Amino acid sequence: MFTPRLATAVVLLAVCVSALWFLPNSWWTALLLPVLLAASWEWGGLAAFGGTARRAFSAIVLASALLLWLAGESRQELSGVVYGIGCAFWVLLAPAWLALRWRVRAPVMLGIVGWIVLVPAWLALARLQSNPAHLLALLGIVWLADTAAYLVGSAWGRHKLAPGISPGKTWEGVAGAGAAVAVYYVVLSVATPQWPWWRGASGALLFAGVALVGIAGDLFESWIKRQAGAKDSGALLPGHGGILDRVDSMTSSMPFAAAVLLYIG
Repeated sequence: MFTPRLATAVVLLAVCVSALWFLPNSWWTALLLPVLLAASWEWGGLAAFGGTARRAFSAIVLASALLLWLAGESRQELSGVVYGIGCAFWVLLAPAWLALRWRVRAPVMLGIVGWIVLVPAWLALARLQSNPAHLLALLGIVWLADTAAYLVGSAWGRHKLAPGISPGKTWEGVAGAGAAVAVYYVVLSVATPQWPWWRGASGALLFAGVALVGIAGDLFESWIKRQAGAKDSGALLPGHGGILDRVDSMTSSMPFAAAVLLYIG
């Protein structure tokens, strides 16, 4: 299991970073569309949508994402509204959902939540790639936090973070992620003095918020899978499960990052 998992991770990282850095923004946006489509299909499965409803949900997600991209090209405030919807969900509703262990099976509600999970994140990733270095730095927060949480939690984890949702996650892992992101923030602040948005309270809010909201996204997808009785969201990626299993932290953290940068960038 480890070998295909490692191989898939290396390939995904290489493809993602290369595309992010070298593709023009329109091509990058087009590349994200099949990823969005696959993620929406997986969400429909977790939500137990029937065949017609599942296809309709994926079509709505894809069509609305394209319309937002086209309409928002010259209307920054529209993107801000979409990011705001995502932030409100992840900062306010998702923590309450997790704390209360809500079991929602209403198809309409799950469809709305699925749209909020997927579309703001897609739009944020599409828009932020207009500055590849900035987006790569932001994704670095997510990847570093996930890796540090896993390594520290595996080595020293004793106190469960949310045993009823994701038994493998620990408070020690969260502390390790926080420490790693703090070091990353300091290193980038020193290495990139030309990026003034790292500075002061706004930079600290950005880095801490991306890391913390990313944890919420990870836990939320785990809860949705648990509710659906599924170990993984899909089987598209060998050793990793589905698309949602790989982007769960991004679905929550990228709209937050885009919203913050919209006002401090």
